[in-house]
Amino acid sequence: MAIKVGDKIPSVTLKTMTKDGMKDVKTDELFAGKKVALFAVPGAFTPTCSAKHLPGFVDKASQMKAKGVDSIVCTAVNDAFVMDAWGKAQNVGDKVMMVADGSADFAKALGLEFDLGPRGLGMRSQRYSMIIENGVVKKLNLENAGAFEVSDADALLKQL
Repeated sequence: MAIKVGDKIPSVTLKTMTKDGMKDVKTDELFAGKKVALFAVPGAFTPTCSAKHLPGFVDKASQMKAKGVDSIVCTAVNDAFVMDAWGKAQNVGDKVMMVADGSADFAKALGLEFDLGPRGLGMRSQRYSMIIENGVVKKLNLENAGAFEVSDADALLKQL
């Protein structure tokens, strides 16, 4: 069953790169006591994700933070090295935290996994954005397969 507004974010360990190397990121800590804008993409370096989704959140980061967002988090079913390289290629800096869901544990725990095995891409995350307050989903914008219409930074910004 897919996560919905009002649900608590499941407890999962993800990965991120720091100046000291790869680090565990526990969702309980990532979302506790904070307002977080989270968005997920099917894959780093993919066309829509690189041309539109991630750049929109980078561009709107200061506006989101001005509306009370403590952090902006991007996740994808890629490893931490790929997420780090994608963040650097997109000049993310400290505007968006790039978080790896390498085995799709988070996507599966949310009920938002997407099997792209037939296309040679394996298990992925559906495309979505959400506002999470103190670990609870307040807004959820889930895209239909192949679409990019409701989960962009502008849509989330209007919901803040």
